[in-house]
Amino acid sequence: MAKDSGRKVIASNRKARHDYLIEDTLEAGLALMGTEVKSLRMGRASLADGFATFYGDELWLEGVHIPEYVQGTWTNHTPRRRRKLLLHRSQLAKLHAATRQSGRTIVPLALYFVDGRAKVELGVATGKKAYDKRHALRERQDQRDIARALHVRGE
Repeated sequence: MAKDSGRKVIASNRKARHDYLIEDTLEAGLALMGTEVKSLRMGRASLADGFATFYGDELWLEGVHIPEYVQGTWTNHTPRRRRKLLLHRSQLAKLHAATRQSGRTIVPLALYFVDGRAKVELGVATGKKAYDKRHALRERQDQRDIARALHVRGE
């Protein structure tokens, strides 16, 4: 059987980019059960309520919903279980230092396969205030209006 190559996105967390100011991103591996991988290959996952937290010196992903595998039996997984993130020790130290500062958290931005291996893109984020969200929305709308006006003029 041919090995998958390239990047195949399963789920992305667009709401995270709206709710948080993403300061830094990095890629981490996931420790998954077999039925979780099969469910992900079917393209089913939700990152909406996901976050990462430290337990001891390990980083864990919580709140990510990977539905049960349809053809799974008693070996099926729990949909919202805690999953271990696979990172180098230096990356863990960097993330731990970043989250010790007040107001910062680690959120999953995307879940995808790279060459057949499940990966998650993590972002070190700071929460936005309501007026920041409105300001960003207004800027996007202004850019759309400018592009529309230039298109009408023929430029």
